[in-house]
Amino acid sequence: MTGLNNSVDALFLAEVLATRMCHDLAGQVNALVGAVEVMRDEPAPDPEAISLASDASDSLVRHLRLARVAWGRGGMAMGVEEWRGLVDFMPRRGVRIDLSGLPQAGSFAPAAARLSLNVLLMASECLPGGGVIEVAGQPDHDLLVRIRGPRAAWPAGLSGMLADPALAVCSLREADAMSAARALQAPLTALIAHATGQRISLLFGPRDEEAPPLLVGLAPSSEAEATP
Repeated sequence: MTGLNNSVDALFLAEVLATRMCHDLAGQVNALVGAVEVMRDEPAPDPEAISLASDASDSLVRHLRLARVAWGRGGMAMGVEEWRGLVDFMPRRGVRIDLSGLPQAGSFAPAAARLSLNVLLMASECLPGGGVIEVAGQPDHDLLVRIRGPRAAWPAGLSGMLADPALAVCSLREADAMSAARALQAPLTALIAHATGQRISLLFGPRDEEAPPLLVGLAPSSEAEATP
């Protein structure tokens, strides 16, 4: 992947991503384990425990599928409705995702589905006080992403990471292991864009906005690698 200059950088990114995935999935796994333990201890099936286990397993499967599409190698073309289904299971924490600016039909190419999901994962982490993410555009061309909320702000150094993949790796290395896992999404999103030849730009206007719109160019350049 562009920006990973040696095997040490590649291993470091793999370790940070693994830490992040384990953290993200721990809640669903713990809920499932707890429900199974209750059912095992009860002489008769407990409907509440069965319901809890069913909900937890369903959530776990959907979160794993989101992680597979967003972070896994390869991928597949994805219709807008299928893509919306993955967005519905992103961590929210008081964040609403408004997709009314997207068409009902159309499809995302594999790399476009991957990058757009990572952009939204990053955006959801940029609204610590809650708020809304607005998405508009075309799945085969450009998306415009806005974040609005009381403390809406893109990650520090994002413009540099989008311009230079080496800065994305450096931003992770400046933090300890757990801090790097929490701060993973912005550098990873930038690295995926660089590797696939897609472009992300901050649209600074005449006013000094804390969170200017983000233009996500989903059409890869002709020189892009087939896979990151």
